[in-house]
Amino acid sequence: MRILQIQAHVYKEKEKNLDALEAKINEYKDQKIDLVTIGEMFDCPYQTDCFPKYAEKEKEATWARLSSIAAKFGVYLSAGSVPEKDDKGHIYNTAYVFDRQGRQIAKHRKVHFFDVDIDGGQHFHESDTLTAGNECTTFDTEFGKMGLCICFDCRFPEFVRLMALEGAKVILVPASFNMTTGPAHWELMLRSRGMDNQCFVVATSDASDESASYVSWGHSMVVSPWGRIVSEMDDKICTKVIDIDLSEVESIRRQLPLISARREDVYELKKRKTEVV
Repeated sequence: MRILQIQAHVYKEKEKNLDALEAKINEYKDQKIDLVTIGEMFDCPYQTDCFPKYAEKEKEATWARLSSIAAKFGVYLSAGSVPEKDDKGHIYNTAYVFDRQGRQIAKHRKVHFFDVDIDGGQHFHESDTLTAGNECTTFDTEFGKMGLCICFDCRFPEFVRLMALEGAKVILVPASFNMTTGPAHWELMLRSRGMDNQCFVVATSDASDESASYVSWGHSMVVSPWGRIVSEMDDKICTKVIDIDLSEVESIRRQLPLISARREDVYELKKRKTEVV
């Protein structure tokens, strides 16, 4: 599977981000790209007061443009995340995935709030304006099942393990770690999720912008089922084409049977059914 991973600058103008995305994919249109990935809140400054201002309902202008881009280039598009609003006025951090025909095949609302107060570091509270999702998200593609979570969701091993138990071979993680947590935990977390679940992890960040109120760490990364770094960017604007062989997943799970060796007679992990707000 060939991935186009785009670590982009986030402009204040929503349309400018969409135009930049389309132009970047167009540059690689002859390289037989299967999947395009972009970062968390790719069309909106990462500020809690901006989320309600930029939020749109599903199938409105931003959603429609993303669907059109996927169909135009015949790619799967993991469209980072955007602020989404519902009919009740709730605001979510939402990730959409579109197939080659531009059909929405997955939707994930960020489940775990990034509410942190780190001494001498980052202070940020998503719960000031956002509502939490309540679903663990997996979806089918021509390449097999994939999982989808957003940034802070990936810090919870049991959440990602649920995706692996549902058959996910690839975990997509649009994200935006900051300059405190990024250097400390980004690589460690991604390699751990890949190793623990013996799957590929494709984590895509926004580029760092020192003029922004929230500065992203960048360092978009792809990790193998062995926990090996397949590809890594620095903090700057960057685009890479990465080829991964999904047969590695079953090969590694066969050689080192972590998933199948679980002792469900001793412990249990299960997904609860929850009502949508």
